[in-house]
Amino acid sequence: MKPANILLLPGWQNSEPAHWQSRWEAQHGYQRVEQHDWMRPLRGDWTARLEELVVDADGPVVLVAHSLGCILTAWWAAHSQHTAKVQGALLVAPGDVEQPDVAGWIPGWAPIARKPLPFPSLLVGSRNDPYCRFERAQGLASDWGARFIDLGERGHINAESNLGDWSEGQALLHSLLKD
Repeated sequence: MKPANILLLPGWQNSEPAHWQSRWEAQHGYQRVEQHDWMRPLRGDWTARLEELVVDADGPVVLVAHSLGCILTAWWAAHSQHTAKVQGALLVAPGDVEQPDVAGWIPGWAPIARKPLPFPSLLVGSRNDPYCRFERAQGLASDWGARFIDLGERGHINAESNLGDWSEGQALLHSLLKD
């Protein structure tokens, strides 16, 4: 698969340079899905942008989502007519936009789409993620038909988690590319 067909879906406020998504973009040439407004995300705008890139992709794509990007993936998949172009999705540390404190920061993203995803997916969760309880992440994986991966206590699985290039995540991504 062409590196540009691996679409990186950052969460709210984008992924900073030390985040594994940014490192993967720099090292492997994966394509970040740039959004119009990272600070005040609108679900419709973000969904339209993802739809545009999937439709325009030259061949199949793989989605690599973090936090709000996971919620975007589920919403997009529940409404798009182009999900057949997705070979798989790596969903990392979903942000629980139905959790009251998170919903206050990111209005307009609830409810979370709960339909099974029409493509293979892995959901990676952390036991001490401040933005999504572990049991909630397991429940989302079940709702979405995703295989759940327990990463232990790694916070929000972001730059603060000190993952570096996150080779374990690369291995999970490559397992989706083989399917």
